[in-house]
Amino acid sequence: MAHRHPLSVLERRLTEAQYPPDVADFARGLITGVAEHRESLDDTLAAHAPGWPLSQISPVDASLLRLAILELGHGDVPRKVAINEAVELAKRYGGESSPRFVNGVLGAVVRDRVTAGAQEQRKSP
Repeated sequence: MAHRHPLSVLERRLTEAQYPPDVADFARGLITGVAEHRESLDDTLAAHAPGWPLSQISPVDASLLRLAILELGHGDVPRKVAINEAVELAKRYGGESSPRFVNGVLGAVVRDRVTAGAQEQRKSP
């Protein structure tokens, strides 16, 4: 497997085809966000897929989950959109069980965050 820096790959792709500046900026933001928050994204992933050590999750599924978890926690993308996009990408690029796995993990992440948010609201005066 070739290991290339994702931002370098993106920059090369951006020179090969015309993309609107906002699309290029969004893609750069996702790549740098995953790089900056990789450890916490992997911790979230591991916590919500306890039966699957990160080393046993396919690289495609792990990458999709990192991107979606980043969007769920740090982006302006609505939850349903982030999950649906990740599931659609899993259908296209993942294995047979990838869409269900990705949907399940992201559903658990959202449920956990909604529960945590509700608990925080109850603590507020």
